[in-house]
Amino acid sequence: MASIKIDNMDYDIDTLSAEAKAQLQSLQYCDSELARLQAQAAVLQTARMAYSTALKAALPATKEAIGKCLLA
Repeated sequence: MASIKIDNMDYDIDTLSAEAKAQLQSLQYCDSELARLQAQAAVLQTARMAYSTALKAALPATKEAIGKCLLA
């Protein structure tokens, strides 16, 4: 017997109407997609920080170095 708690009330999933089960399934899908997207956002934030660090390392260190790069 699977149950779900909504607003501090327990409901037996097997006794829910077809409409309630469909709404529950949609809600669960939304929750899983949000979790997936949050994990993807965390990966992208980590990659962004790494790219930012690599970009800073690839930039000339001083204004003098910038001038030399422009003259070369």
